[in-house]
Amino acid sequence: MTRTRRLALAAGVLYLLTFAFSIPAFFLYEPVLTDPAYIVGDGGADTRIAFGAVLEMLTALAGIGTAVAVFPVVRRQSEAASLGFVTTRSFEAAVMIIGVIALMSIVSLRQAGAAAGTDDAALIAVGQALIEVRDQTALFGPGFVPALNALCFGYVLFRSRLVPRGIPALGLIGAPLLMASAIAAMFGLHDQSVFAAIALAPIFIWELTIGLWMTFKGFNPSALAALGFTTTERAGTGSSPRTATDEDA
Repeated sequence: MTRTRRLALAAGVLYLLTFAFSIPAFFLYEPVLTDPAYIVGDGGADTRIAFGAVLEMLTALAGIGTAVAVFPVVRRQSEAASLGFVTTRSFEAAVMIIGVIALMSIVSLRQAGAAAGTDDAALIAVGQALIEVRDQTALFGPGFVPALNALCFGYVLFRSRLVPRGIPALGLIGAPLLMASAIAAMFGLHDQSVFAAIALAPIFIWELTIGLWMTFKGFNPSALAALGFTTTERAGTGSSPRTATDEDA
């Protein structure tokens, strides 16, 4: 297996892992997200929520990994866009972790409040505030930043033809839709509306498709050659990369 194939495989598997981790995490959080008084309850779902938090942290790390894995390849097309992909993935992960901390704080406060006999009304108010923090992180992180990811990564893939152009086109089409939906939600123009679901669909399909393609197909060999990868480089023996030109950017 060549070096570029290993990088594509790693990125593809990490993309698929973001789905494998994030979807169960959402359902594991259900008790704390739907029960306003969870913070003063019996805590029967504490372990379940903690497991969801672990899965969400793994989702964040896998997301960063997708960008790091492809960077040595896509930087040949545009180093600026490739750095943008790594940066936005890292930012998305950081925002997600803030949401994890908010939910785990509810669990910790429930346990501390139950032990100290803290006023229930005060705890419920704090718990609701922490849920709101988590909701905002979901909006600003996974709800908005994937559009920036799609613009950066989709651009270099579309220009380089490393994968069929129809795949990054989905991301480039979906990015402005997701941005518009997130901004509308920030201004209170919709809340979990049909438009939000429609706006999310192209990005969801784009990320799933690129994950599957890189896992099972890898990068287009002719596109790799056009980016300056020699046979030796593709074998992973460490030849010096080509210097990027103004046209590449």
